[in-house]
Amino acid sequence: MDGRLRVGVVGAGIGEAHIEAYRALPDRFEVVALCDLDGARACRVAAELDVPRALADLPELCAMGDVDVIDVCTPSHLHAEQTLQVLAAGKHVVCEKPVAGSVCAVDGLIAAEAQSAGRVMPIFQNRFGHGVQKLKRLIDAGVAGGLYLTTIETAWRRRAEYYTGWHGQWATELGGALVTLAIHAHDVLVYLCGPVRAVFARAGTRVNAIETEDTVVAALEMASGGLASLSVTTGSAAEVSRWRFCFSELSAESRADPYAASLDPWSIAADSPEAACRIEHAFEGFVKLPEGFVGQFYRFYDAICLDGPLPVTLCDARAAVELVTAIYYSARTGVDVALPIGQDHPYYEGWQPED
Repeated sequence: MDGRLRVGVVGAGIGEAHIEAYRALPDRFEVVALCDLDGARACRVAAELDVPRALADLPELCAMGDVDVIDVCTPSHLHAEQTLQVLAAGKHVVCEKPVAGSVCAVDGLIAAEAQSAGRVMPIFQNRFGHGVQKLKRLIDAGVAGGLYLTTIETAWRRRAEYYTGWHGQWATELGGALVTLAIHAHDVLVYLCGPVRAVFARAGTRVNAIETEDTVVAALEMASGGLASLSVTTGSAAEVSRWRFCFSELSAESRADPYAASLDPWSIAADSPEAACRIEHAFEGFVKLPEGFVGQFYRFYDAICLDGPLPVTLCDARAAVELVTAIYYSARTGVDVALPIGQDHPYYEGWQPED
């Protein structure tokens, strides 16, 4: 062993981006296998990315003795089942979002992880952009002050051809724009501003002829007492992601790049000269670690090899799925939803329509 973690990737779609991120950390990871149900596709992508082994069977990958980590990059409805398979094999799991289609299923994964030698890291790579990390530093240092208001905009464009595969269907995608697109920005909200206390929402299908939602608005009360608004659509001709945070001592706004809002430059404005000095002092010694997938995998390696805390946990994934659950329930019933969501909630076992 040379100290690197050996990785097998399942799914040759977004899995390609994961493989490239692992390859950016050659001292920490080696991708040794690519698995895809389409064996020909697995062989083609493996050859293009210099992955030595290609296969079409997850149990075969789980049985490989030289694989330490299995990275699940398959369609959403397979994530929970495949994570359980990997945990049963005693290997570590990296899993794309959403890890499951219900709070109940996430709780099952948490229980399985506790009984396994493996650990599970859900993917929320937007946490690790330098813009997000700088604001997180200010919040953790007490420099930002109390939260007043956060606005999170996810205004993207998806046309009919995007939905020719497994997207847009309850059975395979588990939800719409709320579940597989905006979930990243909403995770950043909770990462920076803490847990959600209550949700009121509206959702609809306005842009494409699909089963799931593509337009959402939600009003949130955070546990801190601050307020937040979320807006999501796949019908914006000009694609924008915009995250704005108003605290008592400063305001911060992301760049508007739809797929890179977490990266610098961010605009941070102090509310007073004294606050400006505190901000400047808080940034002293700030280290720019890798960002995006590379940044998350960089931190994952340290957590596994040093037995430290994972950069993203199943509890974080539960918070994301819990928020999705609350938004769906509120949008369909017209009522406020209090969090956290427990076993007595009508949507604890899932929000997908029964018919």
